[in-house]
Amino acid sequence: MNALTAVDVLLTPDEAMRALAQQVNARMLTSIPPPTGFALDEHHQPHITTLQRYVRTADLDRVYAAIEDVVADVDLSTLKLTAHGIAHMEVRPSVGLAAIVVKPGPEVLDFQARLIEALHPYTGTGGTADAYVRTDAEPDINTATLTYIENYVPDHSGDNYLAHVTVGLATLTDLTAHEAEPFTPLTFSADGISIYQLGNNGTAAKHLRTWNTPT
Repeated sequence: MNALTAVDVLLTPDEAMRALAQQVNARMLTSIPPPTGFALDEHHQPHITTLQRYVRTADLDRVYAAIEDVVADVDLSTLKLTAHGIAHMEVRPSVGLAAIVVKPGPEVLDFQARLIEALHPYTGTGGTADAYVRTDAEPDINTATLTYIENYVPDHSGDNYLAHVTVGLATLTDLTAHEAEPFTPLTFSADGISIYQLGNNGTAAKHLRTWNTPT
């Protein structure tokens, strides 16, 4: 009766950013190959999270409608971001989850704030592994993921928002070397807005709904 779904409302990056993410991910796979490492594929979509929450599964249709109302009032062409480096967080001893760090424009922060308000009536707490997509390659959900989503608001929103594109797992030694290399900034935009069910390490694992940028 109180089932929860871990969701990610995200921006789909444009082609230039997707290509960069694939390039960095290929390097991560030389450090930690599958099944421990992961490729960017149908279960790990390159994306920029704007909001991660546990929502009540029974309210998913209301969640979609609330996001649609927010999107209807947003000019997606104004949602600009700039990639400016590689960073990581340690997820287990000697292993880090790598990301391309992104600076969001003010319109992105405003969009996030509106999403938080719109989805507040449907959020829940105490999410477990049952809220996530689990696969043969990743049958478990680590504690770091469960905690991160539980505390996304306020720990990772507003002034604490750290926009990024997750690009894979690597050893801390390899990540230290990679992060020390020069990085050419890349300004990019969004191709659309989607909501996904999350998998382990906060990956966009199962597509639920998309609102595309008008053409």
